[in-house]
Amino acid sequence: MSPENDIGVIILAAGSSSRLGEPKQLLAFDGKSLLQIAVDAATNSNAGTVIEVLGASAEKVAGEINKSNIHTIINADWEEGMASSIRSGLNEILFIAPRTDAVILMVCDQPFISSSLLNDLINTHRQTGKPIVTCNYGEAIGPPSLFHQSFFGELMKLKGDVGARKIIQQHKDQVATVLFKEGKIDIDTKEDYQALKNS
Repeated sequence: MSPENDIGVIILAAGSSSRLGEPKQLLAFDGKSLLQIAVDAATNSNAGTVIEVLGASAEKVAGEINKSNIHTIINADWEEGMASSIRSGLNEILFIAPRTDAVILMVCDQPFISSSLLNDLINTHRQTGKPIVTCNYGEAIGPPSLFHQSFFGELMKLKGDVGARKIIQQHKDQVATVLFKEGKIDIDTKEDYQALKNS
């Protein structure tokens, strides 16, 4: 199984937040922006290299984030959708840390993400030997999700505005899960954000 420092994290934060009307990456919750919450969770986890993939509003977003211990890249093809950011992030992580044996894919709008959750993904991967470990929200599964390098080829073939859910569904017998009930809370609209602030 992968040594912890050979596990990378890719934070997918390139979207335009079109339904929200402003960059969701910079929405404040508990004194931090949503993206900073994700960055802190990643850099404080037991993973090694952390990549932050920006795109829409990249200059504005980058200027607001404490970027110590992370590598920031700009996905010029962000308008294609999430798949392009997965490819960009994976290419970058393999360039700067070629020994990376597994990656955790994260999104930037889950306010209750934590370093302990990311460590649970890593520990479950090591304990079960499963090459994919994803989160179980109770009624659904979703990010953050860990993929062993044996799936890097499939991740690189993703196209359009799709994440890695298709790969998980196609390989259910190779998937372990960790419970993350708050994972179903993500911010796509002003109503979502208001509900979060009122919770």
